[in-house]
Amino acid sequence: MPPVSAPAKVLVTGANGYVAAWVVRSLLEKGYNVRGTVRSADKGEHLKQIFAKHGNRFEVAVVEDITKDGAFDDVVKDVDVIEHTASPFHFNAKEPDDLLVPAIHGTVGILESVKRHGSSVKRVVITSSNAAIYTSSDKPVVFDESDWNDPSVQQVEEKGVDTPPDVVYCASKTLAEKSAWKFYNKNKAAISWDLVVLNPPYVFGPLIQEVHSLNELNTSMQEVYDTVVLGKKDDATLQSGNAWVDVRDLGLAHVLAAEQAAAGGKRIIISGGSFFWQEIVDVANSIKPAPVPNLAKGKPGSTIGKPYLYKFKSSSERILGLEYRSLESTLRNALENFEELKELKDSN
Repeated sequence: MPPVSAPAKVLVTGANGYVAAWVVRSLLEKGYNVRGTVRSADKGEHLKQIFAKHGNRFEVAVVEDITKDGAFDDVVKDVDVIEHTASPFHFNAKEPDDLLVPAIHGTVGILESVKRHGSSVKRVVITSSNAAIYTSSDKPVVFDESDWNDPSVQQVEEKGVDTPPDVVYCASKTLAEKSAWKFYNKNKAAISWDLVVLNPPYVFGPLIQEVHSLNELNTSMQEVYDTVVLGKKDDATLQSGNAWVDVRDLGLAHVLAAEQAAAGGKRIIISGGSFFWQEIVDVANSIKPAPVPNLAKGKPGSTIGKPYLYKFKSSSERILGLEYRSLESTLRNALENFEELKELKDSN
């Protein structure tokens, strides 16, 4: 695919989501035209407000149900790039299909729509997750872009409704991404666009999507709030961890994934580094002046020198030229965001 550049038109699905809102902002700030999908007109009002300064370079389109056949047929027309971020991220599924169906059908559905109606599309960028890459381990391990979380899929097949919610989520991301690559490879000769998949871990940082209080945080930021501010994690959990990326860096990664010709056909881990939850707590407490008072302490310093359980070897710096923010910077802005939301609640 030849490089795409502004003022090309980009479709961002699920545009009112935590990550997607930053993808939209990053694209608009780079000079792109953006069409963002939401499930209902009212969910697009906040986006229209925060991106009003960009005028008619931003438009909202309603896609009520991403699992319906042809749901994306109209919105994929007359765009150059598609950034598909619309997929559920939560641990509240009563049955595995509550996550699996929208994740898989939404992903394959948009690719089918692009094949039928996206004659101008040059690249599709799909947001997957490191949940589709890593598998649980009790000893340090390094994962790369060749790894797949097949054990999560096997657990869902064997345990059904008794599968732990986090495992169901991992299976949903694994199956959705595998379905995308299967579709792409099967149809490669008949399509004029290529595919890029981004695999971020936990996503932290400030929120610009519509949030009215601390009760409406997205899943990853809720974990940060519960851990750092409320102190809900026990000592054993604080000794665990994974990897993280700043939401603003992930937003920029989506832009770079559209622009860099070398990204075509690639699966790219987007990770700012590994962490322990105790480390998150320690870094948050080190920020001066403290954006939020009286943070949880856990067992300060207890993970210093301890090898990370999960590390991710990423090609993002080489392919995308992406540079990452520090954990301190990310947590500082997240805590400031928490305090802003608290003040908003107090003033209502």
